[in-house]
Order: sequence, then C-alpha cells, then structure tokens
Amino acid sequence: MLTIKNIDVFYGKIHAVRRASLHVRRGEIVALIGGNGAGKTTLLSTVSGLLRPAAGNIVFDGQEITRLGADRIVRAGISHVPEGRLVFKPLSVEDNLLLGSYHRFSFKLKQEITEDMEAIYSMFPVLKERRKQPAGTLSGGEQQMLAIGRALMARPKVLLLDEPGMGLAPNITQEIFKHIVSLRDKFGLTVLLVEQNARSALKIADRGYVLETGRIVLQGPAEELLQNKDVQRAYLGRDITDQVEISNE
Repeated sequence: MLTIKNIDVFYGKIHAVRRASLHVRRGEIVALIGGNGAGKTTLLSTVSGLLRPAAGNIVFDGQEITRLGADRIVRAGISHVPEGRLVFKPLSVEDNLLLGSYHRFSFKLKQEITEDMEAIYSMFPVLKERRKQPAGTLSGGEQQMLAIGRALMARPKVLLLDEPGMGLAPNITQEIFKHIVSLRDKFGLTVLLVEQNARSALKIADRGYVLETGRIVLQGPAEELLQNKDVQRAYLGRDITDQVEISNE
C-alpha cells in the first residue's frame, strides 16, 4: 500500500536519511524504531510531504506521491500525527477536529463530517466532555487523543504516528496504544508508527524496521525483532506495561 524506495533526505549538508526503503501493507501496523537522531521523524515528514527527498520515490496506493504537496497527500489518504502533537492551543477541541476535515468541507458533506466527529467522541469520550475548551487546556494525553482524532477526521487510509507516547504517563501511553490497535482491528486502518519505546511499539506491530543514522539496518516480523539480541541491547528498555505494574505496587 505504501512503498518507500531508496529515499535520501538532507538538512542542508546533513544527510539525514540514506537510501532508506520500506513498505507497509494494507491493514498492518509497522513500527519504525531507532535512537534519537536516527532519522525517524525525517522519514515520516518526507512521506507526508513536509520535506522533499533529494532522491528516491514514494508510492501510495499505486500513485507516485514523491513530489506532491502535503495537502494533496492528505487528500490522497495519508494523515500525519506529528511529534509533540501540535494541536492549535487557542482553538477549541471541536475546532481542532473540524480543521482535520478542511479538505472535505462542503455543505453537502456537513452531515457526514458531523457524524465523523461523533465517532471520534465515541472513541475518546473525554474530548466530548471538553469539546468547547481551548485545546491548550487539555492534559498531554488528551492532546494526543485530539491530535489522533484530528488526523482521523481526514478519513485516511494510512496513519503516520510520530512518538504518540512521548511525555505521557505509562498508563496513558498504554491507553493510546490500545486505541492504535483498535484502529487497525476494527476499522482496517494502516499505521506506520514511530515510537521511542521500541518494545511497546513492536508488541503491537506486525512488522518493524530499525533505523540507524539514516539507514535501515534491520527489518522483519515484530516478534523476531523483539527476540533479536542486538535489538534488545540497543533499543528494548522496560515496557510500558511493566512500568504500570511497578507503579501500582
């Protein structure tokens, strides 16, 4: 469904992503793991059109999207939940969600968009309770739910998630991960997931890729990567579920 082939990305003279190739099949959760500065966020930003590659190509659902602008990539069916959530803090929860459907907005689709918003509220009831509040008054976990909800309002086929657990308490992170699995299992959404907690990401993923200094150095089924000694030494710290158990003792 999504194929990235031999992508090179530069920041000035810094070669941030080097000949990276990966693919994501329809209905999969694929984890992209690696240390800080490995190029994970750069790769997601390139897929979503925020950055332009110097070489290589990206194909989505049979369509070449390498040179498309970010707005056209959203229309094609890819939504990006960025690192740090980046909600519009002065705007209400409801207005943030509506912005996620900006490319679909028309009088004819108003009812459909309203129904989609209600579906988001069913998934994240706390957002309905706070729908008139400024997004900046929400907790970190609630802002992450809002960022995911905003992305879903675009009705994507593929969701790019960049560090959804960053800065959140372990129990909140665990809740967010359960929602990610639900999006795949119940709605057939395809997910490319970047997450610093590599063990937790691989536990919910079907497959994974390891990125080091901009290069894909390892790939395979998530379970195999979890058992790989090199991956364990380099990336697999304590799982969020272990942290929850310790905090409850």
